[in-house]
Amino acid sequence: MSGPKRDFKDFPWYGLVAEWGEYDPMMCGSIDGTDEAPHDNGVVRAINARYVPNKGVRGDPDCTLYVSRLDVSTKAEKLISIFKEFGSIQSCRLVRDIVTGLSKGYAFIEFTSRKYASRAFHRAHGIVIDGRKVLVDFEFERRIHGWKPRRLGGGLGGQKESGQLRFGGRDRPFRRPFMLNERLKEKLKRIEHSAHSTHSTHSVHKK
Repeated sequence: MSGPKRDFKDFPWYGLVAEWGEYDPMMCGSIDGTDEAPHDNGVVRAINARYVPNKGVRGDPDCTLYVSRLDVSTKAEKLISIFKEFGSIQSCRLVRDIVTGLSKGYAFIEFTSRKYASRAFHRAHGIVIDGRKVLVDFEFERRIHGWKPRRLGGGLGGQKESGQLRFGGRDRPFRRPFMLNERLKEKLKRIEHSAHSTHSTHSVHKK
């Protein structure tokens, strides 16, 4: 016998892509995740794109932070000197243009433990480096199923002027919708089922 029918308001709402566990271009193109049709060409491009994470990237993705909105003059050495205050650093990769060699304004910092990465995630977001307020988040490429980078119409964040806003990141989290479509109801049910299964497994292991 099934229980009473649940209203969508009974389900918790998740503001970040990491909490949903997957990257959905259609959802990320919408402020509340409810879009049922692409509203810009970038979303279409992301849906149709095939993307394989860079196999040349080494290190533990759960210990790696993405640091963006850096000034082009900021050096890797400066990032290390700042972020080592949160814990021991394994590596720092400042991404550069392959033609010009100039910084693209973002970097990946790997810590030696998840504890240190989590500490930096919570404390370093929004700090000012070389006059720029930086965004700090976990790496998504190897952690989130279905990830599509910005150059393929995906990614997170962005400015209104770009015409390619993507929601579900720290700077632009999803807003809870007034009404939930069937697609998102199913997603929420999957998250709840997964969380319940994980809790049950942990309970069994504790016995």
